[in-house]
Amino acid sequence: MRLINNLSDTALLQKVENRSLTLPNQKNYEYAHEQAYKLAVEHLAKIDDIEQQCNKAGAQYQIMGSKKVINIKYLDQAYVVTLPDIDVSLADNEEKVPIRDKVLILHYLAQAKGTPSSNKLITYKELPGGNVYFPTFLKRTVKPILKYFGNEPHLLINVAGSMGGYQVERGDVAVGFNAFSRVSVTLVLWRGDDEFGPDGSITFDANITDYLSSEDITVVCETVTWRLINHLRERQTLQG
Repeated sequence: MRLINNLSDTALLQKVENRSLTLPNQKNYEYAHEQAYKLAVEHLAKIDDIEQQCNKAGAQYQIMGSKKVINIKYLDQAYVVTLPDIDVSLADNEEKVPIRDKVLILHYLAQAKGTPSSNKLITYKELPGGNVYFPTFLKRTVKPILKYFGNEPHLLINVAGSMGGYQVERGDVAVGFNAFSRVSVTLVLWRGDDEFGPDGSITFDANITDYLSSEDITVVCETVTWRLINHLRERQTLQG
């Protein structure tokens, strides 16, 4: 199950990301996400044993009166998926959930295979299609991190802690995030020197493809990246 799904997704993604082409307008984006959400809902609705599927995803399944409820965490926030109408909402407030987050949560729930951690880390290039899509992934994730944290990597640890991240012993500075119960993402930075500038990488457990597609992994990493940057900006604004 993919973010853009079967709507000629590869071609559409290439058009969206290729800066030499005219970007589609906002209505096209909205339409693509609406179709992806519709297909994600249909796919989840076809699963016969939803409780077993929740176990595979590390989510909590409950029956509350006439409704079935799935409690799931995504990037340290609690969400509720209600059945059989299948809607995604935040568990602790009434703020509207962006449709992109809804699609991602439903994709994870529907695709989860329950595969345990392999204890083997891989990079984006090792994902299906990763070599082809890597330049875009790099532009949307690693490069913004380097721009804002490359010269002061210690800030990455401070900011990550405020949004559920944790320090990891890799590179010069590294932080990990539990995107979902069974999916973790690790951002690694290396300090630059007189010869080379700062460098960075994002790694995953090799089992990640049993939970998310390559396109969905890009969305998760981009979301982590810009939440980190926005938290940093907010801190800098408060500090004057």
